[in-house]
Amino acid sequence: MTIYIALLRGINVGGHNKIKMADLKSLLESMGLNRVKTYIQSGNVLFESDEPEDLLRERIEQEIIGGFGLSVPVILRKAMEFEQIIKVCPFKAENLPEGESLHISFLAEAPSQDAISHVLTYKSDIEECEIKGKEVYLILRQGVRNSKVLIQLQKLEVQGTLRNWKTVNKLAELAKVLRD
Repeated sequence: MTIYIALLRGINVGGHNKIKMADLKSLLESMGLNRVKTYIQSGNVLFESDEPEDLLRERIEQEIIGGFGLSVPVILRKAMEFEQIIKVCPFKAENLPEGESLHISFLAEAPSQDAISHVLTYKSDIEECEIKGKEVYLILRQGVRNSKVLIQLQKLEVQGTLRNWKTVNKLAELAKVLRD
């Protein structure tokens, strides 16, 4: 069986799109997914399944609509992909000055080269951005709230969801525990 990490976009943020993780876990288990585990309230779920990724994503999104009445984009990655995403990160997370943070935006699909070129024309002394496949790596020197590069990511015209480096690494660690 394949270990997947599901990243739900925009739940439990600012009091909107509330889903209790225990309820989400129950919903996914009722779908026949195995070894379901949630991590923090922002919509991170690990599980095992033999289903193809595209069908699985669509099925989870439909079950969330049916179970919670919310249309929530779901981004899926296999545990092995997560390890590779961390390995190829172009930025060093260690020793970031206080106030700076490393984030990854996980995209539903790879954006077009034209869209990538357009986003990469944005230059800033307080933010850095690098796009590799279906991931956007970001260094934010003044935090998420003040980020202008995050606004630029909308021009990729692809659904995505943002996670900080600590969460990304914790999810990889939890996936490794599921695998062992």
